[in-house]
Amino acid sequence: MPTQRNPWLALGALVVGFFMILLDVTIVAVANPAIMTELHADISQVIWVTSAYLLTYAVPLLITGRLGDRYGPKNIYLFGLAVFTLSSLACGLAGDIETLIAARAVQGLGAALMTPQTMAVITRTFPPDRRGAAMGMWGAVAGLATLVGPILGGVLVDSLGWAWIFIVNVPVGIVAFALAVWLVPALPTNEHKFDLVGVVLSAVGMFLLVFGIQEGNSSDWSGKIWAMIVAGVVVLAVFVVTQARGSGEPLLPLQLFRDRNFSLSNLAIASMGAAVTALMVPIYFYLQAVHGMSPTRSALVLAPMAIVTGFAAPVVGRLSDRMHPRLIPTIGFLVFAISIFWFALVMRDPHANITLIVVGGAVAGASNACIWAPLATTATHNLPISQAGAGAGVYNTTRQVGSVLGSAAISALVAARMSATGLGDAPAGEGMGTGQVPEPVRQAFSTALSQATLLPAALLLVGVVASALFIRHAAGGPTGPARPERADSLAH
Repeated sequence: MPTQRNPWLALGALVVGFFMILLDVTIVAVANPAIMTELHADISQVIWVTSAYLLTYAVPLLITGRLGDRYGPKNIYLFGLAVFTLSSLACGLAGDIETLIAARAVQGLGAALMTPQTMAVITRTFPPDRRGAAMGMWGAVAGLATLVGPILGGVLVDSLGWAWIFIVNVPVGIVAFALAVWLVPALPTNEHKFDLVGVVLSAVGMFLLVFGIQEGNSSDWSGKIWAMIVAGVVVLAVFVVTQARGSGEPLLPLQLFRDRNFSLSNLAIASMGAAVTALMVPIYFYLQAVHGMSPTRSALVLAPMAIVTGFAAPVVGRLSDRMHPRLIPTIGFLVFAISIFWFALVMRDPHANITLIVVGGAVAGASNACIWAPLATTATHNLPISQAGAGAGVYNTTRQVGSVLGSAAISALVAARMSATGLGDAPAGEGMGTGQVPEPVRQAFSTALSQATLLPAALLLVGVVASALFIRHAAGGPTGPARPERADSLAH
């Protein structure tokens, strides 16, 4: 009698690639000043090194999730991993800023192909009552990547140069590819018919919306930017209408949103993505520009946040399997919001003891462990197997759009608070670590950053409300008792 393949081995292989994606998001920020100097770029070009990645990451997620259902999550994951690894090498070899931005755009596409497949494999290989533990491992990897990224980025830039933050992905990508070929099962596919009109409408609408939001602050929210954002919303509205009325198989199965917990999980993860992205801007400004820390030292200050998340996430994931779905994430969102209010209070003082930030970060890390894995578990619990990729694509799309919204909103707010406190048009973007602000304006600078930090705290309150409205899972989900798909009958 054939035996079932251990799903933990497949998950272990997948999170190596997942770790690399998240590492690449956090590792780049500390290298921006060096990139700016060596490639003779200006601040707007350097910001696009990150913006291009986020744009091509967010836009195709609905489609790439569906591709996993149609052609198999393993195949799409491997293809995306190959694209990501090769484009990482191209980034490291780039000799000018334009080539680097283009390579980062391709890298984002690779990440978009990979991300939904990790959640889809968890959904399809773990039964609902064990999914929390699996998502706990997923969350622990996210916390570790958050820790390693800025620190490794600082060390590589200081010792080997900025190119190595991309080249380091190549050996990791090769190992991740070999592990996935070996350990990830080739799950059955579903004969989906692609809605070409839906593909075009979703891609165009997402591009207009995300690009408009990203460019808004640098373009002073001009009429052209608002027209682009409105056009994106209109196109996405038309997309939803066509999905509801279409007689064929939709790209976005709207029946997914009939599940209350799935809908609320999407709202909650959008607020989480926005809050985490928004928090990083003022807090790194404070540590580097106010306290004069190097990028590596400032990353070490926030290391306890990631360390605690990494250790606590697997434990919380196992607990979430046995508890009401609303309990743990509601507490997590509330405590995370309180910890960010604490950051805002501390940051009012330009000479505050950094230990207060470290302690607040540890508390924030514990609260993060209560959010990422339980939220993903709740979102995927009742997904039909045939729509695991589509559901994961929707979930990751809302998270990425939330992140883009948070980035745009905090940049605009920091600039506005700088102006209101008499500092003029202070820059509010990445690549800030260029030295300590003069003592005469340090208090005003700290006050502006403290006020801006209230935004991510407020965003988390949306997650508190959404999580508090979760209902208990129906036994076995909508398709009856869910069981992991047997890998023994699946060809490699």
